[in-house]
Amino acid sequence: MPRGKSSYVCRECGYASPGWLGRCPGCGRWNTIAEEAVRTEPAGRSARPSVTAPAPVRLVDVDPGAHTRIDTGLAELDRVLGGGLVAGSVVLVGGEPGIGKSTLLLQALLSMESRGVSTLLVSGEESVGQVKLRSARLGGGGSLLPVLTETQTEVVVAALEAHAPAVCVVDSVQTLWSSELGSAPGSVAQIRDATGQLLRAAKTHGVALILVGHVTKEGELAGPRVLEHMVDAVLSFEGERAQPFRILRAVKNRFGSTNEVGVFQMAEQGLVEVADPSSVFLEEGELRSGSAVVPVVEGTRCLLAEVQALVAPSRLAMPQRVARGVDRNRLAMIVAVLSRRARLPLLDCDIFVNVGGGLALEDPAADLAVALAIASAWRDGVDGQGVAAFGEISLTGKVRYVVQGEKRIQELARRGFPRILVPGKNAEEFSRAAGRSAGVKLEAVADIGQAVGNTSVRSTRG
Repeated sequence: MPRGKSSYVCRECGYASPGWLGRCPGCGRWNTIAEEAVRTEPAGRSARPSVTAPAPVRLVDVDPGAHTRIDTGLAELDRVLGGGLVAGSVVLVGGEPGIGKSTLLLQALLSMESRGVSTLLVSGEESVGQVKLRSARLGGGGSLLPVLTETQTEVVVAALEAHAPAVCVVDSVQTLWSSELGSAPGSVAQIRDATGQLLRAAKTHGVALILVGHVTKEGELAGPRVLEHMVDAVLSFEGERAQPFRILRAVKNRFGSTNEVGVFQMAEQGLVEVADPSSVFLEEGELRSGSAVVPVVEGTRCLLAEVQALVAPSRLAMPQRVARGVDRNRLAMIVAVLSRRARLPLLDCDIFVNVGGGLALEDPAADLAVALAIASAWRDGVDGQGVAAFGEISLTGKVRYVVQGEKRIQELARRGFPRILVPGKNAEEFSRAAGRSAGVKLEAVADIGQAVGNTSVRSTRG
């Protein structure tokens, strides 16, 4: 029997090669190229079929409100999507196994189905009985939600064309396979082919399609990188199994902002929306040694997070720098600035930094709070009034201006923080706003040395 044609494709960027390579020339990643079967065209098919050129549409004739939004019933999910699902859009939701992706989307489907929205759940990983048990736990045991347990791509596409639901969830895209490809489900060729077929069907019939995707051990979406370019939105569902809180982020969104986040709490009855995330990310009671509060802006709202630090003498030749919720390279830079510019002897100490509640801080405005938490942990003291701070730290030790400073200050004032350390330019900007400084004591800092001194931490080191 003649051997079928095959190609070697990179699962990260989709680069194709006639032979195996250790390193992909397209993206430069190692050990990402795998052999894939090539779809063969039937004999006698024309190499270039005749097509009719479509007529272009003028922008003046386009109705900007043509994209109707579908309310999912979950306010936090709608916030991240930009106001709800768009008819004919394709959304990819990724996350670690067991984080709650299937639970979140099943809750949304149950809510939409109860309001008369035509829905469809395609489950390739769970049987109908398993979906029934999950829905009963979520309070939808008597729901009329239609469920299809199928993994063949052509059958799923036929179901979309036959039923044309308003919203369809495919859980997951890695389980789909096509009979025209010889590779296994989850391979680069199968994922790319399944996504392409489902995308065409969704655009043609106006179906809001949600694809569930797995992630690799590095935390990236499994499959070729071109998969993220094919879909309209990419959502990342994050969290730690030991923590009850889950955060939904938009990595890509053609119909909304990528700055919004949704916060959920895992409970027995499913995922519960958290309307006030600051209350769950801050510990109750007064701040202790080695902690500081920072306001971070996520989209249209401001969240307060507690940065915790621990500094201890190291017995290792290379002291540890452990960060959870903060970029490790950013932490190393802040420690170097504290050692060089603020004269704190931290180079021989193990430093551990954690963000309460499992929140990941990507905002550079958190630099100052991280630095103050480390300084407080080293001195083993804390200001009894509870100081909050925000500001970006440069390599020269300067505390730089931060955008949306007024929103951050107002949120801290609303939470009752009487003293707030801010960059000098932010303090001037806020003071010019008439009537907005009552009850708020701002302390402008120019550099990290001044900031560490203004915290008034009491040293208990011998």
